[in-house]
Amino acid sequence: MSSPQNPKPKSRRKGPSAMLRSAEHLCRLAEGLSQSGSRIEDRWWEQQLETALRVLLEEGDEATIEQALEHLYRSDEAAYGELLDAVESEAAVVRDKTYDLLLIAAPILAWSRYSVPAKGVPPAVLSNLRTAFAAYIFAPDVRFAIADHLFSPDQLPEGYLATRRFLLSMEKAALANEDFVVDSRSLNETLTFLSDIRYLLIAAAVPKGEAIYRWHLAETTREKAFSEWRKRVDPILERLFVGCGIEVEPPDAYFTASRKANRDARVFAIHAAIAYLATEFDIPTNRLKAVVAPCESNAEFEFRIGLSLKPSGQVVHGIPWPLIGNDESEEEMIEKILATLRDCGVSDIVELRRTLPLEYCEDCGAPLFPNVAGELVHAELPGDPHGENDNPRNHGNPPPRYLH
Repeated sequence: MSSPQNPKPKSRRKGPSAMLRSAEHLCRLAEGLSQSGSRIEDRWWEQQLETALRVLLEEGDEATIEQALEHLYRSDEAAYGELLDAVESEAAVVRDKTYDLLLIAAPILAWSRYSVPAKGVPPAVLSNLRTAFAAYIFAPDVRFAIADHLFSPDQLPEGYLATRRFLLSMEKAALANEDFVVDSRSLNETLTFLSDIRYLLIAAAVPKGEAIYRWHLAETTREKAFSEWRKRVDPILERLFVGCGIEVEPPDAYFTASRKANRDARVFAIHAAIAYLATEFDIPTNRLKAVVAPCESNAEFEFRIGLSLKPSGQVVHGIPWPLIGNDESEEEMIEKILATLRDCGVSDIVELRRTLPLEYCEDCGAPLFPNVAGELVHAELPGDPHGENDNPRNHGNPPPRYLH
């Protein structure tokens, strides 16, 4: 199962029929929770499910969890949602007798015509960020550690076990209220995209039974706290993202924040693509035609958006729009895509009804995007105005093209 930070197109494949007994047990607990009729029964099922998952995670048995999720994804949507929520909660929490340790993510949506940085965060910046988190996000008794790196999706822990291990590695720093030093040499290389997400990761140690967030104390609201926090951190982060357009997302539990960021990044990617074409190539929106097509192959599905020049029809940019989660329909997705394009000023839109194959460039692996004729083609940027991209299909060193 891919991590929510780096989502693949939604899979519709069928998994193996034989199930492990431990996976069957997880399914039974999740089904019981989804069918519960009272808060008292909810709490009983939740406790049983949390205990079973904690044992599997501590034993390093991710395969059982994945098998149960795959089975319920195909057979019981409500139970799948309950199990997924419980797994994500347990993977991002470490429980002690005196405190709970929670992994939190603060995503930053960013785009740049150069490159979106994935790098270390200087101590002075971490100090300013710590002041903002302490003042507006965390309750007074919460101790926390901020990892000193801007993580790209490629560099995040992959899977539930890796997430839990990363949180455990931050535990000592969180209890000491210190920054967490990341070994950047061990991180994956970051690919270059026009629009991408960066993550600040925080481990928060919360005393048992105490509030974790400021708005739990009735001294503020969630919305007001986020608003004040953004005012404080926006200028701090802008200095880290030189030459980038950014949008700071509210910090939240790791998987919750990551999923929301992935959804919001699809909208952000359309805005970024149109802004990029306008600023770098002087292409106004009235010269653009958008072609939106559903694409599916090998039981994987996503929408793809081709931005074409008028009147030539040349596809100059493209944006993939994957399904994320199990709670949005294809109809909801296309409505959101069309609304976003119109908000960006693109009024000439073609919506293809027939499903195209989910194809990629054989040379560079980039997605192919629909043109006005309903064909999937490679996006061909206009000639670089700075003379650095005479060949827009220079696969050896391509410019940033689409959302990660």
